[in-house]
Amino acid sequence: MATTAVPKTKILGGSFLLEERQTAEVFTPEDFTEQHQMIAQTTEEFAINEILPQAEKIEHKDFSITRALLKKAGDLGLSGVEIPEAYGGLEMDKVTAAVIADHIAKYAGFATTWGGHSGIGTLPIVYFGTEEQKKKYLPRLASGETVGAYALSEASSGSDALNCRARAQLSPDGKHYILNGEKMWITNAGFADLFTVFAKIDGEKFSAFLVERGFPGFSVGNEEHKMGIRGSSTCPIILNDCKVPVENLLGDIGKGHIIAFNILNIGRFKLGAMCVGGGRVSLENAVAYAKQRKAFEKVIADFGLVREKIANMATLIYVGESMVYRTVGMMDALLSEIDHAGAEAAREMRKAIEEYAVECSILKVWGSEMIDYVVDETVQIYGGYGFVEEYPAERAYRDARINRIFEGTNEINRLIITGFLLKRAMSGQLPLMAAIKKLMDEVLSGPSVGEEIEGPLAEERKVVANAKKLGLFVAGSATQKYMMAIQDQQEVMGAIADMTIEIYAMESAVLRAQKIAGQKGEAAAALPIAMTRVYLTQAFDKIEAAARKVIADVAEGDMLRTQLAILRRLAKHEPFNTIPLRQQIAQKTIERGKYTLA
Repeated sequence: MATTAVPKTKILGGSFLLEERQTAEVFTPEDFTEQHQMIAQTTEEFAINEILPQAEKIEHKDFSITRALLKKAGDLGLSGVEIPEAYGGLEMDKVTAAVIADHIAKYAGFATTWGGHSGIGTLPIVYFGTEEQKKKYLPRLASGETVGAYALSEASSGSDALNCRARAQLSPDGKHYILNGEKMWITNAGFADLFTVFAKIDGEKFSAFLVERGFPGFSVGNEEHKMGIRGSSTCPIILNDCKVPVENLLGDIGKGHIIAFNILNIGRFKLGAMCVGGGRVSLENAVAYAKQRKAFEKVIADFGLVREKIANMATLIYVGESMVYRTVGMMDALLSEIDHAGAEAAREMRKAIEEYAVECSILKVWGSEMIDYVVDETVQIYGGYGFVEEYPAERAYRDARINRIFEGTNEINRLIITGFLLKRAMSGQLPLMAAIKKLMDEVLSGPSVGEEIEGPLAEERKVVANAKKLGLFVAGSATQKYMMAIQDQQEVMGAIADMTIEIYAMESAVLRAQKIAGQKGEAAAALPIAMTRVYLTQAFDKIEAAARKVIADVAEGDMLRTQLAILRRLAKHEPFNTIPLRQQIAQKTIERGKYTLA
């Protein structure tokens, strides 16, 4: 397994709400090894030289080109980085997996195909397959000779995956499972060779099966005509007395949910990385257009409101990078402790990835909403041309929308974020309740809340610290009112998730800027610091709005007034002057023609 230049500190998932991290504990893009940089360059060159020239043909569903590109990706090792060496893979770290996802995302149609194949189409076998299944399938998946797909969703159970209608029955001779049902919206279905299919044995035991395209009773429906990602194949699959050998049962009977949820966690961090990579491409296009489009006898890149958009886009990409690589760095630190040759290696690796389920859901929600903003502003900068197919803004806009739906809708992921944190708190895995009680006692006892923060980026760190207190305070007020019934209060759960997401984003941005300043000096970190301040300003506004929403729901009368007074106290801070900060960010981005930190 590739080694990552990441600290070996074991960090609990979700603990960012309770603890202050040190810069030495976080991994950032500035910590990339030579190997990471080389793979980033290889992926970038593959995307520019091989994928993009074929984009128009792929958009029109010439999937022979897609399969050829998947084979080339396999030859370069880009599809086998998470497959063990014993089965034809490179067995590299999660940082590398994120780097590839980040840089392959220059064309969303192919990136979706590659992700469906190398991620959710392959990793179920890596983590849950028998020795025989791994030997049979993984080498060809790694090389791209076999294309993988993942069949979980159904027409009546998209987000509610465990409520699937597909059924499996053991044949009278005990040699096959007979599968019946239909799966919907399956990426790569038009040309994939191997499908991880979920069905209920005897209508009760939710399980997974490895289904080959050529199995009797297996067929594929027509291509869906989609709003975006038209270069990816999306079809239903039909199981009509489909005969699956018993040895193709994946994992344990009745434990399909463990496979589904763990694989989706990995899919979510990669989706976050892809959104960052796609955002970079849109920003480059927007800047290039703004530098040559003239209005009122000057290029529109000189207009303050256009520059503000460019600065906001660049800032979001910086924050997204910071969150993605911080998360996969924590994963790699935990994975590095595992004996990968041990009998329990796969189970321990799954457990290590599941540790960061909250952070993976955060990356998915934040990243998909970030790129929606970036592509929308890109269309706005292009103006009328942004609506025209021959310009890149139009396709990027259409392609981005799906990200908020697949890998679990953003609504489901928001419920996962809050629900998982509360579950860990109740089980004692995360001392969340103790932290909430301590803060509630503190805020109700008097006006002085918090300690002095000194050193580099002291003001920024103070803003983050107050945001965490606000998040704990609101979570405490909500759980105090609803207790275990909070699970039924989706609006409250969603608002707490929004606060949690922004806290993680804010802290990730601050820690990265602080780390760069510590390594290179504050002058060299001027742009990351400017981006951090811009982001903190808008993020804290969102946190405060979400806090007001929950407090208004859980309190009334004198208690409401008391809690609003506490909110005002916790939210009090000197605002950063973001107008010159955005000018500074925009100027550098326009000069370089792309996202930059230098």
